[in-house]
Amino acid sequence: MRVFGVDIGGSGIKGAPVDLERGELVDARYKVLTPQPATPDAVAECVGQVVAHFGWSGPVGATFPGVVTGGTTRTAANVDKRWIGTDAGALLTGRLGGESGGCPVTVLNDADAAGLAEMRFGAGRGRAGTVIVLTLGTGIGSAVFTDGRLVPNTELGHLELHGHEAEKRASTKAKEDEELSWQHWARRVRKYLAHLEMLFSPELFVIGGGVSRKAEKFLPLIEGVRAEIVPAQLQNNAGIVGAAMAAYAARADATPAADGSPAAAFPAPQPVWPAAPAARTARSAVDSPVGWPDAAR
Repeated sequence: MRVFGVDIGGSGIKGAPVDLERGELVDARYKVLTPQPATPDAVAECVGQVVAHFGWSGPVGATFPGVVTGGTTRTAANVDKRWIGTDAGALLTGRLGGESGGCPVTVLNDADAAGLAEMRFGAGRGRAGTVIVLTLGTGIGSAVFTDGRLVPNTELGHLELHGHEAEKRASTKAKEDEELSWQHWARRVRKYLAHLEMLFSPELFVIGGGVSRKAEKFLPLIEGVRAEIVPAQLQNNAGIVGAAMAAYAARADATPAADGSPAAAFPAPQPVWPAAPAARTARSAVDSPVGWPDAAR
C-alpha cells in the first residue's frame, strides 16, 4: 500500500510516496524551499509542485509546523501568521484538485507525524511508558506518547527555559545561527532534556530532525539525563512517513456518521506494540487502522 506524504517545514517542503508496509519512501524525496513569506497560498503552491513532481493521484498526508485541530491550523511559529485559523486540509485539497481530483489531504502537526512514524517503524517501536520524540530543526517539535498513545499538539519547543524559549536556544537553527560547537550546543540540548525529564519523567527520548544523521557528534556529549536517549531511525523522513500514515488512517476510518457527516480525519492512536492477533479489535495510525497493510492479519 502506497500513500503520499508531504512534510512542510520552516525552511523546506519535501515529499514522496511511502510504502506503508515497510515505513519507507518508495522514491527519493523531492524538496523545494519554503517560500518567504510562507503564506498559506504560497505554501499550498509548493505542496502542489511536490505532489505533481511524482504525478501522484490519491490521498495525501501533510504535516504543518504548528498546532492542528480538525485540519485547521491554530498556531504558526515558523511560518506566516496568516496560517492561524486556516482550514489547511480544505486549502491543500482544493489546490490539489479536490476530492474529485483524487487528492484529498489530511493535515497534522509535523512532530506528531514524525512521532507516529518512529513509534510504529522506528526507535520507539514496542516501547511502553512515556516516550518523547523531538524534532530538532528550524524549531523544536515534540510528540509525547504514553503507552503508545499520542498526546497531540504538545509543542514543547515553546517551553520557557532560563528566561528563553527553548527552541530559540536548542534548535538546529540556533546552533547554525550562533555558530555553536557541537559541545556547546549539546550542553543546551542537555539542559532542555533535563527540564523535560523533570516535567514528564519519560523512559525514552527519540531525537529526530535532520541533525539525527549526525547523532554521534552530540548525543555522547549529553550527560546527567536518566532517560535513554536515542537518534530517530527514520531520521528526517519520519514526517513524510507519518503524514502518509495519517492520510491512510483518515481514508480507512472515514465512514459517514448517522447524519451523513464524515468521521474525524485523524483517529486516536492505539498502543504501538501488537496484542495477540485474536485480541486485535481496534486499529489506528500507530497500530494498524482498519485495512492497514499487515502481513499478520
